[in-house]
Amino acid sequence: MALHIVDEANRCLNCKKPMCQQGCPVHTPVPQIIQMFKENRLMEAGERLFENNPISVICSIVCNHEKQCEGHCVLGRKGNPVHFSSIENYISDMYLDRMQLEKAEKKNQRAAVIGAGPAGMTVAIKLAKEGYDVTIFEWKDKIGGIMQYGIPEFRLSKSILDRYQIRMRELDIMIRPNTTIGAVLKIEDLLRDGYDSVFIGTGVWKARNLGIPGECLGNVYFGIDYLANASAYELGEKVAVIGMGNAAMDVARTALRNGARQVTLYARRSRVAASSHEVAYAKLDGAEFEFGYAIQEINEKGPVFKKMILDEEGEVTGEEEDLVQVEADSTIISISQGPRKKLIRTTLGLEGSEKGLLIVDEDYMTTKEGVFAAGDVITGSKTVVHAVDGAKKAAEAMMHYMEQKVEV
Repeated sequence: MALHIVDEANRCLNCKKPMCQQGCPVHTPVPQIIQMFKENRLMEAGERLFENNPISVICSIVCNHEKQCEGHCVLGRKGNPVHFSSIENYISDMYLDRMQLEKAEKKNQRAAVIGAGPAGMTVAIKLAKEGYDVTIFEWKDKIGGIMQYGIPEFRLSKSILDRYQIRMRELDIMIRPNTTIGAVLKIEDLLRDGYDSVFIGTGVWKARNLGIPGECLGNVYFGIDYLANASAYELGEKVAVIGMGNAAMDVARTALRNGARQVTLYARRSRVAASSHEVAYAKLDGAEFEFGYAIQEINEKGPVFKKMILDEEGEVTGEEEDLVQVEADSTIISISQGPRKKLIRTTLGLEGSEKGLLIVDEDYMTTKEGVFAAGDVITGSKTVVHAVDGAKKAAEAMMHYMEQKVEV
């Protein structure tokens, strides 16, 4: 591992206009980090990574690097890009356990963070480091959100999140697990109890359905629910997965690791939404792929499709008349997720879009005074690093808002 990343670091051209940095949603200073690494300034490099992205070690594992930093590396145009993800992981993983957390003088102001996913964790860490008292309200029993309950253990070790929780405790961040805001407690209660600002980072946990007959059958499941606790499901030997995004790849690979012998993913067109790396891993694990299959219904035997006619570019040009019955012990629908609307329904003045996503202004403040939001709850389902990007900006806006309150 160490020798490999030394070789990778030595390949970096230290470009004057680093396209790798531009390709990263949080603009990680890739050349500078690599230079620090080459000069054995690991703690300095780790600090720089952490300041730019508090969950850098996680992003180094789960990011779609081929479309971001590594996908923009100039060396990748004619050969192999510098695999910065390996370098970032080595540095940030080391730094997570060794860093000395310095807290600013207490501000005597409190912030509530609803949701302990990537956005919530980022905001909490940013605010706590600046001296704000932070309490996280998490509706599940562990922190991490989609990183804990939506990304399988074989892709992201949950021990990393345990290490983060220790660090967050050291920053005096309080965590209330199994606490849903919008049920017994509401946002108005937080404001009543002296929280000077509130951040919403609840993500998108409501599975999107297909609206077809058969979705209520006993052997039909949604991908987001299955990934949250795969051991609770008995899928049988033959599994059909509807969808070909990254989550669908996780579903397929998880099913194969939990007793399924044949897992097939189906898509209407020939395009795959998942990254090529995730597709490659799914194929290595034994998943099969079928293109040009448009789901019509699901019955006791399994899913029923219409076969699409595809052109050379993989676009649909027509459809065959006969339906295709696929036999499967279980069918898992994994096409997308949307937000739960509990907070909108229970908070006067909090507005959402037609899709239920929270509406925010340029400062990430929602339509309710003092309440901010970022991540999937305002953008729809995106990557972990995109949530971090929005959360950083929201944290800055929250601090500015609370400073203004003090001045008044």
